[in-house]
Amino acid sequence: MHKEFLMGNEAIALGALAAGVRLVAGYPGTPSTEVLETVAKHRLPETYVEWSINEKTAMEVGAGAAYGGARVLVTMKQVGLNVAADPLMCLEYIGVKGGMVVLVADDPGPISSQTEQDTRHFSRFAKLPCFDPSTVQEAYEMVQEAFEYSEKYGTPVFFRSTTRVSHGYASIEVKDREEYRQVVPEGFVKDTKRWVIFPRLSYQAHINIEARNEKLGKVFSGYGRNFIIPADAQVSSDSVLCRRGVATGGFSFTYVNEAMAELGQLRELKVSTPHPFPEDLAVEFLQGLDEVLCVEELDPVLERELTYICGKHHLPVKILGKLTHDVKNSGENTRDSVMENLASFMGRAVPQQGALTAEELSDMPELPVRPPVLCAGCPHRASFYAVKQAMKGKKTIFCGDIGCYTMGNAMPLDMVDTCLCMGAGLGIAQGVNHMEPDTSCFAFVGDSTFFAAAIPSVINAVYNQAEMTLIVLDNSTTAMTGHQPHPGTGRTMMGDVVNKVSIEGILRGIGLESVETVNPLDLQASIAAVKKAAGLPGVKAIIFKYPCIAIEKPEGCMAVDSSKCINCRKCIRELGCPALIIRDNQVVIDETLCTGCGLCSQVCPVQAIGGASHE
Repeated sequence: MHKEFLMGNEAIALGALAAGVRLVAGYPGTPSTEVLETVAKHRLPETYVEWSINEKTAMEVGAGAAYGGARVLVTMKQVGLNVAADPLMCLEYIGVKGGMVVLVADDPGPISSQTEQDTRHFSRFAKLPCFDPSTVQEAYEMVQEAFEYSEKYGTPVFFRSTTRVSHGYASIEVKDREEYRQVVPEGFVKDTKRWVIFPRLSYQAHINIEARNEKLGKVFSGYGRNFIIPADAQVSSDSVLCRRGVATGGFSFTYVNEAMAELGQLRELKVSTPHPFPEDLAVEFLQGLDEVLCVEELDPVLERELTYICGKHHLPVKILGKLTHDVKNSGENTRDSVMENLASFMGRAVPQQGALTAEELSDMPELPVRPPVLCAGCPHRASFYAVKQAMKGKKTIFCGDIGCYTMGNAMPLDMVDTCLCMGAGLGIAQGVNHMEPDTSCFAFVGDSTFFAAAIPSVINAVYNQAEMTLIVLDNSTTAMTGHQPHPGTGRTMMGDVVNKVSIEGILRGIGLESVETVNPLDLQASIAAVKKAAGLPGVKAIIFKYPCIAIEKPEGCMAVDSSKCINCRKCIRELGCPALIIRDNQVVIDETLCTGCGLCSQVCPVQAIGGASHE
């Protein structure tokens, strides 16, 4: 064993490697992405790793390996679980031979997601065991235990992390490589009664699943990461507080214990396996209590379980939490919010934080609001602007998508009228078109999302004779989640160089007759291409192709010639590039941000913007 300072996701990845994982598949999505990337960086020769084209495919690839006895890790964020649900729900009935851990990183806040889904609900819905770590060290150890339980009970298991566990750092104890578990897969053994899903087999499997989960609930009552912490002497001597308790789990456990270090330790229940719930341990915890406060993220999972158990066992305990509005029912917990919840529950004042008084804190200015924007030089800005100029004055809807280009909704571009989930813009554009034929319908999608979620919708549009223009924003990477490769980049996570999958070739193969590839930084050519496509019938596509400025920057930067500038500020009003700023009441270009893309020079009505040699 040795110590390393690790991010939670790195710890999970190293824990999986220590457990003998042989295959890791996933789709990038914050806050889960670093798990697979860390495995790729530290993998053993026998470990295969891939970015799959989406979470559904990753789940199916993982299932195939687990059928043969290999230990498998599948990674995604909470909204990715929705995509993976179809194979996962069926896989629960089939089961696995090798240990299979499905890592789902939830995003309370949400910080970078469309939803605040709580995977603990999904574990109950899917009837799958769920492990919920509270610290980086525990995440490292618990993922190894999750593989053991998965293999022992022949089932996939959830490993539910949250942003603060995934992205928190700690110095932890990890195994040396020679301590890693060696698991040699038996290989796939043909057995149609096991691996082929039929209704009659599913009926029997459902019976077995319910029996297994009932057994696991009892097993988890003795699992070492589910435990009761007794009240301290100070609280035990208080006749009121000694009959109050706290139930918690996940990262909230850390906040609760920090708060109780100052307020006093109540009797505490820590739940690391929210499903199947450790009922016997919960009954032991509830004995002799009058009230329990549940502190958890995101939904009242523990609260509902304890309320049910109180009713089932006729325990006169009042369960408080999100359902009773004693804890906020949305958003991320913080140390301060948990401190306030516990202080109120215990009837104590919130301890003064830091050296500043409340009056001094109230006098402090608010932090500036910095909304997310497209980077200076981002080719998506040029693409959006070209479409906006081409369609000016026409009844048009711009259906957006998930990715960097979602930020095209910000002023002054204002080019995202709808955004639902990955690939949904194409279907929404078709729905609007069928109801409003006089509306020009545009759907925007990125290159990675095109492969992940858009192809079926393009086929649907062609087959059902929709009238729409597809705009593929191809910046040659999966930009928002950290520049991961995809089928169009020509490389894999194993380091292999492969043939690039052509987006244009796919579109023409589907049946599109009009597909044009344009450099979005050539403004006039881009506007002309959009006008041409918009005037054609049926489904047509424009691929705006230019690499993300984070992976390939143009040379030099732009500058404003103050002798020519008329201070009309059209460049700022229409583009919103963060490199264009006002200084001393004049438009100037921030050289530390400008990438020299040249879009502003094409927008300037008096040609006052050019290369830096102007100054």
